[in-house]
Amino acid sequence: MSTTTGPRTDVTIHRVGPDDAETVMEMVREIAAHEDQLQHLSVTTERWAQVLDRPDVIVLVARREGAAVGYVSAIRRLHLWSDKDVLALDDLYVREHARDGGVGRRLMAALAAGYAAPDQLTVTWGLEPDNDAAGRFYRRLGATLRDKVLAGWRPEAYRWTTSEAAERQPLT
Repeated sequence: MSTTTGPRTDVTIHRVGPDDAETVMEMVREIAAHEDQLQHLSVTTERWAQVLDRPDVIVLVARREGAAVGYVSAIRRLHLWSDKDVLALDDLYVREHARDGGVGRRLMAALAAGYAAPDQLTVTWGLEPDNDAAGRFYRRLGATLRDKVLAGWRPEAYRWTTSEAAERQPLT
């Protein structure tokens, strides 16, 4: 657990576990709504409780006066080209009333210090190209931003390939 004193009040950052699933789920709903992506949110609180018990899933929650004000989530995974693990940052979210108070910076610092630095892991993430505020924030942290298109292939889009592949050569 780390505590950082800020200009307003103390912020405590700690890694959460299954007992914190409801708190995490509440903030996940908020970020999905903020990004106009609620229609794609299908995870449940029960599933979060399972996920938060996995050693490769890292979720840190920032609290001010006991109330959750933000979180950062990441997954430790193998990067096949380098044969080294990376921390794949999934979300960084700070509730609106707590923004511009250093909470996001503190969450990123806690993730780096506690989970990336010990094994010299690279932290990777994506952001929307038109999210200028996020780009400025990450550049201030020292991150390098480069353009890259992310692609997603949903089951209904690749379904035709599974039947075609099975006809040509069954997988063993």
